[in-house]
Amino acid sequence: MPTLLPPRVDGVSPWLPWLAAISLFMETLDATILNTALPSMAASLGESPLVMQSVLVAYVLTLAVLVPLSGWVADRFGTRRAFLAAIVLFTLGSILCAASQTLPQMIACRIVQGVGGALMLPTGRLAVLKSYPDRTSRMEALNFIALPGLIGPVLGPSLGGLIVEYSSWHWIFLVNVPVGIVGFVLAWRHMPQLREPAARIDVPGYLLFASGVLLLSYALEMFGEHRLSIAATLAMAACGIASIAGYIAYARQHKAPLFPLAIFRNRIFSIGILGNLLVRLGSGGLPLLLPLFLQLAFLYSPAHAGLLLMPIAGAALLVKPTVVPLIQRFGNYRVLMLSNIAVGAAIMALAFTTPQTSNLYFVLVLLAFGAAISLQFSTLNASALSSLPAQYASAGNMLLSTAMQLALSMGLTFAIVVLSLFLGQDFHPDQGKTFAAYHHTFITLALMTWASGLVFLLIRKPARQTTRPA
Repeated sequence: MPTLLPPRVDGVSPWLPWLAAISLFMETLDATILNTALPSMAASLGESPLVMQSVLVAYVLTLAVLVPLSGWVADRFGTRRAFLAAIVLFTLGSILCAASQTLPQMIACRIVQGVGGALMLPTGRLAVLKSYPDRTSRMEALNFIALPGLIGPVLGPSLGGLIVEYSSWHWIFLVNVPVGIVGFVLAWRHMPQLREPAARIDVPGYLLFASGVLLLSYALEMFGEHRLSIAATLAMAACGIASIAGYIAYARQHKAPLFPLAIFRNRIFSIGILGNLLVRLGSGGLPLLLPLFLQLAFLYSPAHAGLLLMPIAGAALLVKPTVVPLIQRFGNYRVLMLSNIAVGAAIMALAFTTPQTSNLYFVLVLLAFGAAISLQFSTLNASALSSLPAQYASAGNMLLSTAMQLALSMGLTFAIVVLSLFLGQDFHPDQGKTFAAYHHTFITLALMTWASGLVFLLIRKPARQTTRPA
């Protein structure tokens, strides 16, 4: 369990873990506080709520593309300089987001935020890992850092709803400013300037990998928004696939590629990557769909919708300590299969709601969803990382982090694509058609979740091993 105070070690500022904790809190709060505000933001920017997923996807994709570079930047320029630059970019991006007048402006400013976010958290963690000499103090510091990351998603939806209802959506971004200023001052005084000889970065491999990720994600988003012709969208997707294929061919010949292909010979790790990508297609869009559903179908206020979403993060927080005991008791395979069934069942339960559905029904369903999704991905990621030999630990962690961000982006976009197909061209449907479209979407996502769980059959037998939740 996360500790309430960071460990004290001679020669290490006690503020260092607080800096990493603040960065994690800012990122996790920002990832959830926007969800309940999207309908209000859409109305203010003159857009349909169904295109507002671009605001979320732009940030997540920026993280996916730039996180692999964070270690090199920290080693090249030092942890202190990198961390200060990251806070400045994240805070500046927040201010620019609040000042945005159009959706394209908002997307561009979210990318600026994402550049800061991609560098801020990895650099803070790296400084902690290098500053604490022994395993015990290092684990205590990392556990302390984890606590704000668990609290942020609990506060995010309700805080976002309250801000929108009693002020304006602009303050959702402006709340980052005082936190960023405090973080900058503390980092200026207490963040150590740790540097290592920076290894040469694999520029061709990185460009091939990053362009493939961006093209595939953008093609999926354009398919949902109908901004490009089918031919242009398919051509973009084909270029993305060709770029990924080009990276695979390049990595086979390169002595030190960005992601060594040998890492995929580990079956459990490969299942972890594939499982993240497939399972999140079904469940990854719920944080976006639920606020829209509650506000557009049930006509709930942003504050009401935000409060109803709190059980997801609350249940995830409570389940976290049970992951290791459950893995030890039942094995990875059974935990993954049963949690996947529970995730799909919770999504399916949303398809049976009516205008008369009580708040208690939502609370119970979302508690089940939050607990199951936390158990599923904690087990999946812990199994993947713990199965890697030491020489692949760093590359595996970086690749898994990238895959998680990419999978989240794909899940958000896929959910909107499905919803758009059921709504058709009617962007202002009556309540009956709105309910029907969301119900059909939830059914589709539940079936997708259950189908994607078949990937876990590749784990031929339960792996009874001690792992730590990711």
